[in-house]
Amino acid sequence: MSTEKRYELAREIYAELGVDTDAAIARASEIPVSIQCWQGDDLLGFETPDGKLTGGIQATGNYPGKARNIAELRADFEKAMSLIPGKKKLALHAIYLDNQGKKVERNEIAPEHFTSWVQWAKEQKIGLDFNPTFFSHPLSEDGFTLSHNDANIRNYWIEHGKASRKISEYLGKELGQVSVNNLWIPDGFKDTPVNRAKSRQILAESYAEIFSFDTDPKYTRDGMESKVFGIGAESCTIGSHEFYMGCAMKHQKLLTLDTGHFHPTEVVSDKISSVLTYLPGIALHVSRPVRWDSDHVVIFDDELKAIACEILRGGYEDRVFVGLDFFDASINRIACWTIGARSMQKAILWAALEPIAKLHKFEAEGDYTSRLAYLEEEKTYPFAAVWDYYCEKQGVPVRDNWVKSMKEYEQKVLESRK
Repeated sequence: MSTEKRYELAREIYAELGVDTDAAIARASEIPVSIQCWQGDDLLGFETPDGKLTGGIQATGNYPGKARNIAELRADFEKAMSLIPGKKKLALHAIYLDNQGKKVERNEIAPEHFTSWVQWAKEQKIGLDFNPTFFSHPLSEDGFTLSHNDANIRNYWIEHGKASRKISEYLGKELGQVSVNNLWIPDGFKDTPVNRAKSRQILAESYAEIFSFDTDPKYTRDGMESKVFGIGAESCTIGSHEFYMGCAMKHQKLLTLDTGHFHPTEVVSDKISSVLTYLPGIALHVSRPVRWDSDHVVIFDDELKAIACEILRGGYEDRVFVGLDFFDASINRIACWTIGARSMQKAILWAALEPIAKLHKFEAEGDYTSRLAYLEEEKTYPFAAVWDYYCEKQGVPVRDNWVKSMKEYEQKVLESRK
């Protein structure tokens, strides 16, 4: 049976539930997913030829064929995009600048170092997000940046933060859509500190300086990302969830919620409506924490569905910026992009297909029995037929057909990289 015929049957079945599948597809197709560039080269970037990871970040594995330069990274991402449906953006880190072979200090990066990225993004018809890079640098080797006791080092990173905001605004203005500028720092203590308050006061002052000038919210929004702990910062992370919640409220910024940055018993899906009660918006970094912040490739699991459902149930599409954040070097990197992004898009479509009016009615009437019954019954509705149709209409491979295409690219392109 053809994809379209299976979809017609699925459309009839969902209609009995009160769901318009055509409208659901249209809604899902308008929600962009920001895909992280760093999956393509294990977060090394192109700042220096011998870059290495520091700051509690590591990529595990050495699968052959990682991108070695900007051209290869772009080509690989273009291949991944051809396999992924829906609206897409690319998230850049500062270390992915196009420096034309010249050394550029991070406190001196400017829009000119990203003009070739803008031109490429225009050709690909995608948006660009941005991230200042506060790690893998001589001035971050002791584990501190914006909360550093040394004012000279601290000011260097403040200047980097300011520069990143200007670059993000440039990206958004050139591409005609909001560029999220996400700030995450690795600062923290390996062992128990005795003056956490001082470090956090310094960090608060640093952010006040970074945000001392305005940027246009039509083109850029700042996100602030917390973490429970990091490698080498197990006892105290200066930028805790509570710190960033308060800081985001004070400066009216986005709070970035990374799905791997909380206690294993916490879920980000439950935080979305709470945060949006008081903040103008949030940014998501969706990862899969197998134990904790292990940055595994996102899969179509219950929490991913719950995150997407919370966004759409609340009508938060304009206030939540969905981004991915994982980097696995143990398997084909293009497959990582594809599996993760397709899973996120699946979750968004799944959420759009919920009989939300019916569920809201049950809840408002106190009919929790029917609410639970329908939440369970919808799990066996013909979602796969709608997803296949969505992919076909988006011009990307249906079901597992993308795997063959990815393997052919691996044999023709990736295996030649030594």
